[in-house]
Amino acid sequence: MNIEEIRDYALSLPNVTEGFPFGESVLVFKRKTKMFLLLPLDEVVTQFNVKCDPEKAIELREEYPETILPGYHMNKKHWNTIIIDGRLSAKQIKEMIRESYELVS
Repeated sequence: MNIEEIRDYALSLPNVTEGFPFGESVLVFKRKTKMFLLLPLDEVVTQFNVKCDPEKAIELREEYPETILPGYHMNKKHWNTIIIDGRLSAKQIKEMIRESYELVS
C-alpha cells in the first residue's frame, strides 16, 4: 500500500477526519476527537503509527521485528510504527488501521 491507499482507506471509515495538528509533514486521522493514525508525509520509506492493544503490540513486534516497531514519538506501550516494505499484505495493514480506529471509540 502507498500513502494515498492508506489515506483512502482511513477516510472510508465512519466519522473520520484528517488534519495537520503537528505541522504539514504529518497527516493525522481522528475518529471524532481521538487520533488513531499518524501518517508522515516526508519519510523516504512509507510508514505510519497506529494504536494497538498492548499485548498484541508485543506479539506483532516479535513476529515482524523489522516491519513493526514501538511507536515513534508515541507511547510505546499503545502505539506501533508500521514500515511499508512489502512484508505485510494490504489486508494486514488495513486490519491494523481498523483495530486502531476501533480502539479509540
